[in-house]
Order: sequence, then C-alpha cells, then structure tokens
Amino acid sequence: MKKVGFDVEKMVKIAVNGGIAFGSKLNAKQLAVIAAYMNEGDELEMTTFQQLYIEVAESKVTEMTERFEEVGLACYPVGNFVKSLRTCNFCKGEEQEGMPVAKELNKRIAGQPVPFTLRPAYTGCPVGCGEPLVNDIGVMKGRNGYDLYVGGKAKGLDATAGTLLLAQLQPDQLYDAVDKIISLYTEQGKRREPFFKFVNRFGVENLKSELVDPLQLKC
Repeated sequence: MKKVGFDVEKMVKIAVNGGIAFGSKLNAKQLAVIAAYMNEGDELEMTTFQQLYIEVAESKVTEMTERFEEVGLACYPVGNFVKSLRTCNFCKGEEQEGMPVAKELNKRIAGQPVPFTLRPAYTGCPVGCGEPLVNDIGVMKGRNGYDLYVGGKAKGLDATAGTLLLAQLQPDQLYDAVDKIISLYTEQGKRREPFFKFVNRFGVENLKSELVDPLQLKC
C-alpha cells in the first residue's frame, strides 16, 4: 500500500516480459517505459520463468498495461493463474522450431485462473532448452509434430520429469489437448493443489482417456 494524501492506494503486482521471441530480451525503449512507472528505490523482481514483477498503483494498471503493450511488452496477472509460456531461444529459426505455435499456445492459455500457479514450457527441439520436462505442462517439437508432457516438478527432493502424455501432435491437436487439460484441472483440481499433485491423483491414464477419444489422438 502507498499513501496518496490521507488515503492508502492499493498496489498491484504485474508480471511483464517481452513476449514469445528469440530469447528473453528487452530493448532500451521497453526498459525506459518500465522505469517510467517506478519510483526511486523501487525494485524489479526477476523470476525464473522469464518474467519481471513490477508493482504499480491499482489506479494505473490499465494505463500502464496499454503503454507497455504499445512497445511490445506483454502483461500477465500474478498468482493462481497459468503463467506465460517459458520458451527456448529458437536458435534454429522461427519456422523450424515452431515459434508461431508457441505464440498461439501462449495466447490461448496464459492468464487463465487455475487452482494453483501453473507453469507451461515449450522447446523447439529435443535439446530442451525451454525445460519442458520439469514443468507442469511441457511441449517439445519433434520432426513430425509436438510431444506433450505433464506433471514435471523442478524443485524439492521429490523433483521429477514429466510423463509423455501424447506424441507427435499437430498444432490444432496440441491446442485442443492443452485446453482440455487446463479445463480438467480448473474443474476438478482442489484449491491450491499443485498441478503435479493433481496429475498424480487424477492419474495419467485417466487424463489420457479424457483426451484420446474425443480428439482422436495417439500416444
């Protein structure tokens, strides 16, 4: 909270990044616009998920968001939402590594409310720089399609790699599958239940059965 006269104005935390592109980069103009909404002594929090957290007065959120978007910055809510897609650097090129698919997937899912913060990740080749196997939902592009992993966990003594749920999906199949998975988690996940716990409780095979028949997918 910050005082405005005798009133106390609510502060809101916003997640910001440069969108889906070649690496996690910000240009000078974007940095200048961010700085314009900060006071001396304010700090930016840099997360492991390619985002910056900035606090701004609630009355300025709409103005700030519009200004950020004008210079190519993407803004997302902080809390129990689907985070923006963590990606690799697309080192082999936009088309070869599927940047349009990553952008569309991010557009569809980022910012959706869920029982607990959900971290999706994408990588354009089997090297896996985007770390899809140790995040909640992971997508890895292969030669003929996209492999979909679920239930990875990067932290803790029980850290584990995700399970391959569906293999070699085409883009529309991938979008539909991820949409359905997030819908199931939203509808049937318990309050503040991490996604990997939901996957373990619901069951990978049960999750797959919810997807394969209506989507005519293969594993």
